[in-house]
Amino acid sequence: MQRRTFLQAGSAAALLAALPRASFAEHLPFEPRPGPWRSFEITTRVEVLKPAGVTRVWVPVPSVDGEYQKVGENSWSGNGSARLARDGKYGAAMVAAEWGAGEMAPVLEVASTFSTRNRAVDFGKPDPALRLDAPTIAFNTSASDLIPVDGIVRDTARDIVKGKVGDLEKARALYEWVVENTFRDPKTRGCGIGDIKVLLETNNLGGKCADLNALYVGLARSVGLPARDVYGIRVVKSEFGYRSLGAASPNVTRAQHCRAEVFLTGFGWVPVDPADVRKVVLEERPQPSTLADPVVPPVRAKLFGAWEQNWLAYNEAHDVRLPGSSGAPVAFLMYPQAETGGNRLDPLDPDNFKYTITARELKA
Repeated sequence: MQRRTFLQAGSAAALLAALPRASFAEHLPFEPRPGPWRSFEITTRVEVLKPAGVTRVWVPVPSVDGEYQKVGENSWSGNGSARLARDGKYGAAMVAAEWGAGEMAPVLEVASTFSTRNRAVDFGKPDPALRLDAPTIAFNTSASDLIPVDGIVRDTARDIVKGKVGDLEKARALYEWVVENTFRDPKTRGCGIGDIKVLLETNNLGGKCADLNALYVGLARSVGLPARDVYGIRVVKSEFGYRSLGAASPNVTRAQHCRAEVFLTGFGWVPVDPADVRKVVLEERPQPSTLADPVVPPVRAKLFGAWEQNWLAYNEAHDVRLPGSSGAPVAFLMYPQAETGGNRLDPLDPDNFKYTITARELKA
């Protein structure tokens, strides 16, 4: 791993602002298709404002590498000790840093490069060689702390897929059910919690991406379809003119977004994102609209089987134990995390835990 001098956030913002952008006066046909790779750099700067003893920080970095994303380099600087670490179950990568009790202004800056390209599955061309082995199926149909696969989750899923033939029909039926029956709740903090049992038991099916896409994952797993959440962050505007589906500026500090995948024999890991359909309904127009609004059906049709990759995938991890922490696991690692004096800080509380995330596209 090579270390280098970071670009200042202001310079990164200026460079990104200078890049040509498509007109957002109208929506283009929403048609993500695999094409050229695009490269990006994302920089996270963290400050713990009120340290009270030994302080630790964990910053997620890209660890999903394969068909639609290539991981580049990570580098960091700061006034503590830092290292690249991974959780023991999923391999989620992060920079873990620590400061002694005497440090009154802990600072860490992490930069990561990655390349990505759009995804789209051709459901007309199955490949029988695309299948999972038994251990991988078991891993991706198991429960997590907030995603049970029995009880009301399984009962709900069985009702949804009743009469459906084959895994593709079942997976699509679950997607359509989540789109039809949930809503994006603007009052939800951050991206939500992802406690799907509570969603179903209360019949209050509102939330954000960590709730709605986790619901899809749990429903799929409960009827034997391997599925997983993918936690990440939007890094640039949508190529198709959807302001709700892209980052509004080079400052992406609040642009976190998780997605979902379901594995279908013959098609591999299929990208799914019912939560973004609901985001378009709530946010694309100046006022909330409905599923019948003309801007929604094109997105709804494609977000079962395709993703626009103006987005970085950090990891697919649940119930993450942070290396060096004696605290409870975090449900997912999509935000920077910190603790000081043995107390975990709230990543959505800027009065105590300040961080800024900026992104820029790298041109060849």
